[in-house]
Amino acid sequence: MSRRHAAVLLATAPFVRPPAAAAAAAQAAAPGAAAPGAAAPGLGRRSPNGLAMGQGAVLIMNSGAASLSVLDMASRTETRRIPVLREPHHWALTPDRSELLIGDSSGNELLVLDPVTFEMRRRMPLSNPYHLGFSPDGRFFVVAGLARNQIDIYEPNTGEPGTYRLLKRFPIRSMPSHMDFLPDSSVVFLSLQGTGRIVAIDLRTLQIRWNEECGKAPAGVLVNGPHVMAANMGSDDVAVMDAATGRLVRSIRTGKGAHTLFRGPDRRTIWVNNRLDANSVVVLDAATLEPVRRYKLPGGPDDLEFAPDGKVWFTMRFIHKVAVMDPGSGEFTTIDVGRSPHGIFLNARAAAAAA
Repeated sequence: MSRRHAAVLLATAPFVRPPAAAAAAAQAAAPGAAAPGAAAPGLGRRSPNGLAMGQGAVLIMNSGAASLSVLDMASRTETRRIPVLREPHHWALTPDRSELLIGDSSGNELLVLDPVTFEMRRRMPLSNPYHLGFSPDGRFFVVAGLARNQIDIYEPNTGEPGTYRLLKRFPIRSMPSHMDFLPDSSVVFLSLQGTGRIVAIDLRTLQIRWNEECGKAPAGVLVNGPHVMAANMGSDDVAVMDAATGRLVRSIRTGKGAHTLFRGPDRRTIWVNNRLDANSVVVLDAATLEPVRRYKLPGGPDDLEFAPDGKVWFTMRFIHKVAVMDPGSGEFTTIDVGRSPHGIFLNARAAAAAA
């Protein structure tokens, strides 16, 4: 059976954990990787296979290069590159922070990594995992299949930890992209890029609550109090909708190619990345939704992470780099990575839990 056909079949049944030998074989080092046991700047002690054991590492999903770049935060250099099947985009950290899941969307594969060392633990077939996320209570694992026009709702398989059971698939038009959840985990909201809509799915009943227009080519989704927000790439604005009804409350023009939305570390701000605008990063006051700061960051800023030292790390989709910016001054430096970098993960998120 082909890998593609196996992925489709296993998406409708519990995940099957691959044999230990297969999981071990899945870990391959890129050319130029550090020798086993060698140390890399800023990564602390290393395991016998040469993987970082300390804090201070960043993982980049190179969607156009079929690879993951590992960066050292201290030296701001790429220390190794991990080959994957085809097209990694986004990640989800398991609720207990013990595993990092990365979706290889066109490869129909879910990659399971150690979230501190980035060691590849196993690889599992999964149908078109473009965007993925866990509900805040950890009960549901949601996968957006952008290329296959499907939204899959899973639950953890209690009989076999580390695997998930498909509860329901929603065929939907079209191109489900990003997602966010209500804090009580009752509803997940997803953008539908192809039809310019947001869909709200009730996770208690597994039924669609509403499906309403928001603007052209929405991508990023963010719940903000009683509202759900969507960044519209095609209309260069952010739609603010009533989370209960889907009614459009207002639109905020932020810049060309409005793409992603992120909560600031103190939750008092919302960061908007506008990939095609000169003032490509706009910071909104979370209460008033008025702009409070704009940054010039050319090169198509896409995803971002806030580092413990206050710096902000961005993937620069169009120039194949990562930018590290000081939000106080707006000054930034860049690091070369693979083609079309998309998702970004700082291992500081998981390192504290592993300590």
